[in-house]
Order: sequence, then structure tokens, then C-alpha cells
Amino acid sequence: MSKRTSLREFQETLASRIRAAAGEAAPSARLSFEAGGAHWLVRLENAGEVLAEPEIARVPLTRPWFLGVANVRGVLFGVTDFAAFLGAAPTTPGSDNRLLLIGQPHAINAALLVTRLTGLRNPGELERARESGAAAKWAEKTWRDAEGRTWHELDSTRLLSHREFLDVAMH
Repeated sequence: MSKRTSLREFQETLASRIRAAAGEAAPSARLSFEAGGAHWLVRLENAGEVLAEPEIARVPLTRPWFLGVANVRGVLFGVTDFAAFLGAAPTTPGSDNRLLLIGQPHAINAALLVTRLTGLRNPGELERARESGAAAKWAEKTWRDAEGRTWHELDSTRLLSHREFLDVAMH
């Protein structure tokens, strides 16, 4: 009889702990990457899929930072060289280059070409910093790590809805 009471208490305690944990807002990890010599973060739920750089079909009469379209499993994605879009030198081709299907979570077929991924970062280990420079226009927040590096947290919604990003035609 005492075992049943203990099991019931255990189940009630476990259920209350699960409810409490579900209500907590734990900081989620961010995917980190480099583009144009800058360090960037993006929320995992906004990162979409990450791929090695596929073949990109060039599109004439588009801005220099718009690289063209890539076929990803039968779906075309517009590819932007994120470094060039930010005003930095274009991304140098390399085996570390990655394509972030940044529009995928928003049902937009947009991808960013980045120099390389640098792993996952926990915002709890970063310190808020003052936003500055051209990157700040697309940053939700700016952080500084223990080594003094600045990390811009990409606001993918702002980027994907901004006229400057969407207007790829050469003027």
C-alpha cells in the first residue's frame, strides 16, 4: 500500500515539474556563422535548413549580391551572398561555405550564402553590446563574447520583409 502512495506522489511531483519546466523561458541556442568578416547568430527556429553550397544558376540583370537560384530537392531558392549584401567583399568560394535556407521557416524561398558555420552559441554566455555599423540594420540584438568578439543576432523577419533585400533587379 505504501508503494502505491509513493508512486502516486512521484507521478504528481513529476507532472508538476514538467508543467513548471514548460512555463520557463529557457534561452535557446543560436546557430552561429561568419559572413563578410562579421560574426552572426540566428535563432534555430529561424535558421531553416543548412546545406553545402549547391550549384547556383546565375540570373542576368540582378544586383551583384544576388547570386541567382539554387535547386534544392526540386524547389528553387533565391540565393543572396550575405557578405556582399552587407556591403563587404563578396564571399570567397570555399569548401566551408554554407547555404542557410533562411526563408524556409517563413515559407519564403530565400537563402543566404555565408562564409562558414561556427557552431551553436548560448546567449546566456554572451553579454549584450551596443549595436553599430551596417550590420546593426539587420540585427535584432548585438552581443559580445568572453573573447571580446561582437555577434549580431540576425532578425530574419526584418531582413526577409525589407524592400532592399527583396528588390534584386539591377537599376
